[in-house]
Amino acid sequence: MAKVRVLVVDDAVVFRRLVAEELSADPAIEVVGTAANGRIALAKLAQVNPDLVILDIEMPELDGLATLREIRKSHPRLPVIMFSALTERGAEATLDALALGATDYFAKPTGTGSLEASLRVIRDELVPEIKALCRRDAGPPTTAGVAAAGPAPGGARVGPVKVIAIGASTGGPNALADVFGGLPADFPVPVVIVQHMPPMFTRLLAERLSDRSPVAVEEGRTGAVLRAGHAWLAPGDFHMAVVRDGERARILLNQGPAENSVRPAVDVLFRSVAQAFGPNVLAVVLTGMGQDGLRGCEAVRSAGGQVIVQDEPTSVVWGMPGFVARAGLADRVLPLARVAPEIVSRVRAGRGAGP
Repeated sequence: MAKVRVLVVDDAVVFRRLVAEELSADPAIEVVGTAANGRIALAKLAQVNPDLVILDIEMPELDGLATLREIRKSHPRLPVIMFSALTERGAEATLDALALGATDYFAKPTGTGSLEASLRVIRDELVPEIKALCRRDAGPPTTAGVAAAGPAPGGARVGPVKVIAIGASTGGPNALADVFGGLPADFPVPVVIVQHMPPMFTRLLAERLSDRSPVAVEEGRTGAVLRAGHAWLAPGDFHMAVVRDGERARILLNQGPAENSVRPAVDVLFRSVAQAFGPNVLAVVLTGMGQDGLRGCEAVRSAGGQVIVQDEPTSVVWGMPGFVARAGLADRVLPLARVAPEIVSRVRAGRGAGP
């Protein structure tokens, strides 16, 4: 099997060497070139013909955003992973990069122990993502063997939708922007979301979604009461759950142990809405690596709720939605463009109105 060919672009020689050495240690990956800035990277693209580019955001001469714009002109489908600083400026630039077509991003660890933290990120997170994005461990996109979900366990009857719960990871920010852009201003139920992202990134993502969507979006906070036509995004490093408070439903944040190696976790949110809303939940699983959301969808289905997932061809990585679909838990498997219309249709069919 051919190795994944990677071009590493970073102005810091130590970090560039570190990434190149760690990636090259994996037998499935070959670093075919490195570059200290965007201009050198663009010149090397045709020479080394990479399968994937790792691109730093802050560089002299031609920064990551400008380089990404040029790459997308000549290589619109080439996977590009951005490396950004874990700062507000870095978070803003990262979201800009995703909007410009970056495939995903990783935040550079900082402070004491940052070298060892960087090694862990490369080994445990970056290497698996490179393989997933370049599909060296899978065949072409397919929905073979994927069955629609059967009746709710125990014969439970699906009720009207009173809350939407969404989970996403790799490729999620752009997918969420697409979904929220398709919701009406008078959307009659609340929305709760988990997107795997670090602190600060989630706040900025919520602000961007809110600015570009008819539905207001904010970071979740403990005690916030769910209300129709409003959305809450789990803050980075906090699990977000929904709990009943009499006739109302409130948000509860916690820093319990990571689940599926992440915090916030989709499973935590989905289990909580299944408990709080029973058959009145519509769970939506968008593009993302891993299987976070699978157990949560089991809980939603067991409570009589509904599940829809994004399909493989339109997902950046068909991990999270794929696990749910292959487990037979999805009522529908849909291309991204049809997810928002399907949500609206299911809400209106049940005449959902608030929590």
